[in-house]
Amino acid sequence: MAKNFHKPTRMCVSCRQRFKQENLVRLHCVNSEVELYNGYGRSFYLCKICLEDEKRTLKALMRQCRTSNKDKLMIRLKEIITDDRKS
Repeated sequence: MAKNFHKPTRMCVSCRQRFKQENLVRLHCVNSEVELYNGYGRSFYLCKICLEDEKRTLKALMRQCRTSNKDKLMIRLKEIITDDRKS
């Protein structure tokens, strides 16, 4: 008989909905820039739906990274989205 393992759930910082961890993108801020999580420091999660909604996501990213540079955040987020689609 196979065991049913618990699937961890995490909250998207943009829409505040809970998803299974495998369905979210894990990011973190380094020097007010968004990067994919590399295993060091505090991180946060964004769902794939919110990655497409720039306006709501931008507000959440500005809050998480404690910055007001919208252009820099959006450029970096678009790079992360295109890299995520390739893999």
